[in-house]
Amino acid sequence: MKRRIALGIIVTAGVLSISVPASASLGSVATGVATTGAQLGTVTASDARGALLGAWTTSVTSTDFTTGTATANETIAKASADYWSGAATATSGVGTFTPGQLLVANKVTLGASRTAFAATVVVGNNSVSWNPTMIINVPSAAVAGVYSGTVTHSLA
Repeated sequence: MKRRIALGIIVTAGVLSISVPASASLGSVATGVATTGAQLGTVTASDARGALLGAWTTSVTSTDFTTGTATANETIAKASADYWSGAATATSGVGTFTPGQLLVANKVTLGASRTAFAATVVVGNNSVSWNPTMIINVPSAAVAGVYSGTVTHSLA
């Protein structure tokens, strides 16, 4: 005599996550000089949802950069910050990974939210890493000081 047992398995979905460097320095520049910038460090978007033909998009925003009491001459507007994602430095999984701005010629200002990277036709778990570059266009009226701001990458 044979007896059969029906079995089932549940495969649960994970989450979308993004990791970014804790901080970055864009260098120093003398007053009256036009620009300063640098790469921000590796940003990684990870999708552990196990999707079939899924998609996701990362966006990037910035605050204004300020020093002192943030008067007009102590503020560099976020619209004066240029950003480009560049090419992927690493990928895993199946999907089409597309940078928001592949080349410096494609740079965008961070006066509004911008796409940093996107993935389409993803199957299963996947990830992409990139090392974006920012350039700050310092206004000639900016006073000397240590300016700080926050760049936020989000994933949906």
